[in-house]
Amino acid sequence: MSARWKNSLAILTLCLALMLCVFPDVGKAEEKGGQKGGQEKSTTRGTESPQTVPTEITDEFPVGDMLPDMPEPDSSPSDRSERDAGSRSSVAGPDYLIGPEDVLEVEVFNVPELKRAVRVSNDGMIGLALIGQVKAAGLTVDKLRGLLESRYGETYLQKPQISVFVTDFRSQSVSVVGAVEKPGMYQLWAPRNLIEIISMAGGLAKKSTATAGRTLVITRKGGFGDLQVVEGMRLLADDKLEIEIRKLLYSQDAGLNIAIKPFDTISVSKADLIYVVGDVRKPAGIVMEDRDELTVLQALAMAEGLNRTASKNKAKIFRKSEDGGKIEIPIKLGDILKGKAPDTALAANDILFIPDSTGKIMAQRALDTTIATVSGIIIWRR
Repeated sequence: MSARWKNSLAILTLCLALMLCVFPDVGKAEEKGGQKGGQEKSTTRGTESPQTVPTEITDEFPVGDMLPDMPEPDSSPSDRSERDAGSRSSVAGPDYLIGPEDVLEVEVFNVPELKRAVRVSNDGMIGLALIGQVKAAGLTVDKLRGLLESRYGETYLQKPQISVFVTDFRSQSVSVVGAVEKPGMYQLWAPRNLIEIISMAGGLAKKSTATAGRTLVITRKGGFGDLQVVEGMRLLADDKLEIEIRKLLYSQDAGLNIAIKPFDTISVSKADLIYVVGDVRKPAGIVMEDRDELTVLQALAMAEGLNRTASKNKAKIFRKSEDGGKIEIPIKLGDILKGKAPDTALAANDILFIPDSTGKIMAQRALDTTIATVSGIIIWRR
């Protein structure tokens, strides 16, 4: 080894010796700190309290699947019930009875493993983890929640807090048919009256579709019982009730706006028509809407009046009889127009026929020919 390398090695050795003299406790402090940290960790693990689990289920589940105890509620039971009721009020009414085909969401606070979305079977049962089959049909949401808390609290959980929501209503339907914008089946998740159900169906049909008529009929299984019949409604049968739409909407009589029950059928009648045909300016079918009747003069006004060639005294009304035949009613339209005869009332589906006059047609043609000839002569002379 050369003298240069020997000198370098000696200098390095001297530097290391000086460092150990200046910092003699560095290595010991690090070693001591490592041992102390290990002792603190072992002490913490030794003093940590083990998780407590209900002793009733230790034989059914391995240690890794133990269900934890439910924590103490952070509010009084009354506060919790009011909070739960408020959260459900926008979904299911307090009197809503769960039924087959409803979809429920069941959630246990602080135990996400028990959260379930279940459909009520046709026999009214739902299946849940641990407790198995539970009868849900016929219960309100609050009663089912209380039943589930009792069942889970008997064996598996301490003071469980359970929430039940109806996420899909299928068991209490109402049918709306006829002259409404959106006919179909609608679910009752809370008490609803007649006007509210019609609003859910989009309201009465507009003229562009099928205009609503004068009445609607409600059919109810089991009948209407002791319903008090007021002006504007008529009991057609034990299970059929007819209500006048105009009075329902505009009379402010609360007795007409009856409560609707599950499985009711609401049938809104379509408006009747009256037909004006023959020698009029605008033959048409006139919608009566909510009118009780329409007169001959009103129908003629809607048809924009008579043509010049109309035969006023030969006008007729064609009307269906009760046996399906046709009745012919002659009217003196000329006298009606002059006010010498009363204005005849038209019934639903009547046909007002105004024939033309042969004499008037010939006279009109002769007049038209004369005017054309005279106009031609005048033009030729010029």
